[in-house]
This record gives sequence, C-alpha cells and structure tokens, in this order.
Amino acid sequence: MTADSLRSITISRAGLGQFTAVNARGATLSFGTGSGTEFTPVELFLAAIGGCTAADVDAATARHAEPASFTLTVTGDKISDELGQRMTDLQVTFSVAFPDGEGGDRARTILPRAIKSSHDRLCTVSRTVETGTPVTATVAGIDDEGA
Repeated sequence: MTADSLRSITISRAGLGQFTAVNARGATLSFGTGSGTEFTPVELFLAAIGGCTAADVDAATARHAEPASFTLTVTGDKISDELGQRMTDLQVTFSVAFPDGEGGDRARTILPRAIKSSHDRLCTVSRTVETGTPVTATVAGIDDEGA
C-alpha cells in the first residue's frame, strides 16, 4: 500500500443500531440497521455500486451535453444460503435523456460505451465485487494468542 492508494473511513457507534462514517476529508454519513429511515449497509453497498458507475458515465457524457435527466436504479437480491448472507443478481439500470442537438446526439452515442467502460474497467466498486477481494476483520490491540 502507498499513500496514494490507501483509502479509509472510520465508523463510530452513535447509538443502538446507529453509526456514523467519517472520511479522511471530514465528511460524515449516518446509517443504521434499518429500524428508521436511515440507509442500511446493504443499501449503501448498492449506492456505492451505482454512484461509482454514475460518476464514470456522467464524466464521459456531460462533456458533450448536460443531461435533461439522469437517474439509475441498482437492485439485487439479499439471500442466505450455505455461503452465508450475501447479495446476488446485482443490476444497474440507467435512465438518461439528453437534449436535442449535436452535443446531445454525441452524448447519446457514447452512453452505451461509457456504461460498458465503467463496468469493464473503471468502476472500482463493481470491479472489486466482480473480481472478488478478500476482506479481513481484526480487533486492534488483541494478540492472536489471547489472554
């Protein structure tokens, strides 16, 4: 890991089932277990996939024309099986409209290629999910040999 490649957030408990994430730039995001209106971790996961791809596609198309509308929906099935709880059948569906004219025509033309490029190479979040990356969990300050 290098200083350029390392990304991190810190999560603090705010109450029973309530948490606050803080990034290195100081922004905060509250979430929880779903007992209220807050986002759940699974919904944040879906938002991360959609947000990553949305940013890639927006950067590629908006240089040609400002979209008249730009929304996407991310869905998946939460299941529990012999592998444990996980998400399957993840799907990102774009609904984008561009204005009439030369810029809008260019943006419409590159939209499918921008979505494919995000999926195949650019979106760090979905690329990480699709390639499969191990996740480790530890407790800071506890020796593996125990007390």
